Amino acid sequence: MNAVIEAIVALTPNPNPLSIGAALAGTAARKGDAWAIKSGEETRSWNELHRHTNRIARSLLARGVKHGDLLTIALPNGLGFIEACYAAWKIGAIPQPVSWRLPLIEMKAIADLAQSPVVIGEAELDIGRPVISTADLLAQSDDEGDLPNAISPSWKAPTSGGSTGRPKLIVAGSPGVVQEIGATLWRISSDDIVLMPGPLYHNGPFVTALPALMIGVPIVVMPKFDAEETLRLIEQHRATWIYLVPTMMSRIWRLPEEVRRRYDLSSLKTLWHLAAPCPPWLKEEWIDWLGADVVWELYGGTEGVAATIISGEEWLAHKGSVGRIALGGEIEAFSPDGKMLPRGQTGEIFMKRKPDQPSTYRYIGAETRALPGGWESIGDIGWLDDDGYLYLADRRTDMILVGGANVYPAEVEAAIDEHPLVQSSCVIGIPDDDLGNRVHAIVQPREGLTSADLQAHLADRLVRYKRPRSVEFVNEPLRDDAGKVRRSQLREQRIASSLNR
Repeated sequence: MNAVIEAIVALTPNPNPLSIGAALAGTAARKGDAWAIKSGEETRSWNELHRHTNRIARSLLARGVKHGDLLTIALPNGLGFIEACYAAWKIGAIPQPVSWRLPLIEMKAIADLAQSPVVIGEAELDIGRPVISTADLLAQSDDEGDLPNAISPSWKAPTSGGSTGRPKLIVAGSPGVVQEIGATLWRISSDDIVLMPGPLYHNGPFVTALPALMIGVPIVVMPKFDAEETLRLIEQHRATWIYLVPTMMSRIWRLPEEVRRRYDLSSLKTLWHLAAPCPPWLKEEWIDWLGADVVWELYGGTEGVAATIISGEEWLAHKGSVGRIALGGEIEAFSPDGKMLPRGQTGEIFMKRKPDQPSTYRYIGAETRALPGGWESIGDIGWLDDDGYLYLADRRTDMILVGGANVYPAEVEAAIDEHPLVQSSCVIGIPDDDLGNRVHAIVQPREGLTSADLQAHLADRLVRYKRPRSVEFVNEPLRDDAGKVRRSQLREQRIASSLNR
């Protein structure tokens, strides 16, 4: 058991939980005008963050937002996003973050699920609900005094469309109180400086950046990920802690070596990556670059039923694994007919809580996929070795059945992305009269890549039936800023296009 897990296990519940709003008031009293958040050219001190969010909270109350309401926040990365969350917590509402780039139909569906009294956003959004910016909310109240203490019934309610594209809300079971266990889990300590390149509306960045602020740790929020800018900010701010997803890791690694070596990253003590599978070759390069003691990985759903953790040192001994269980009760692989599989056999991954573990979430807009005995699935396929290390294959809904054989897109994408002239890729199954499905690769290339070059590259890495039978080059990125790709949507578009020819 590694030191992080030991520290988590050693923690006992706080008998006098501190609300998130009260914690900010305390930090502001201690740290005053020291900076709390930097984003682009903007900075907020702890005092400013506290006073601004008091004003925004009062404006929300005046607009009818009540204790326990879900408050949809559709903002890009920046100070406004964080201020909106704190304002919600201070009146006992529940921040419900959503991508500000969503199509209006999908954003409306999410806000309707949340029954949000207002939506905090920057654009003119015609979604049938009042939309207001943090700047306007700030301007509508000049009362910076503290509000009555309030504890939200849930500290977050992120959205997830999964691979179906149908949105659901995942309302956390934990209330709006400071939980030191969150910072301990992420190896965040009081002397850290956090750099966040990821989109805060996504669960991974949200559950790492916000707990850092809750314990008084300053954070640098990037308005938008940029590979070289990330390295520059690490050096400029002497950042000690960073969150990345494999897509970001790949883009940084693809920078010319002289660019990567230009920046001093010696301040980094901890790098976490999660949210998507990381190709083993890429992870090994990062471990060689920064050191095995710096690189950490966590696997678990937004639902929080269970999670695995693996350090860089462990990973080198168990390459390809996402670790052993660190939080929750149990993780096992099950067959399609609901039978628990022996170690080493691939199946759908199910998790269950400990008998005394309280519920960690509830869905709005979806039902839990479950088996008898309390086992719950978030839709991943994988297997466990004899030592309890988990290895992932892919999402259950993304698996491609080719002539009776299972093909996992993530495995094919990892092989494609290893080519130096590939920026990103997505692999989907297209209906085929002969095989049932054929493997189709959508690739964002760099200049000079040809389909023949790519196929030759894959011939050395994949058995024949896993190799794409067709390759499509596109100019736009295939993954969003959180490293996510909607394979089902891309598949439907290509099937519709073929039918219309």
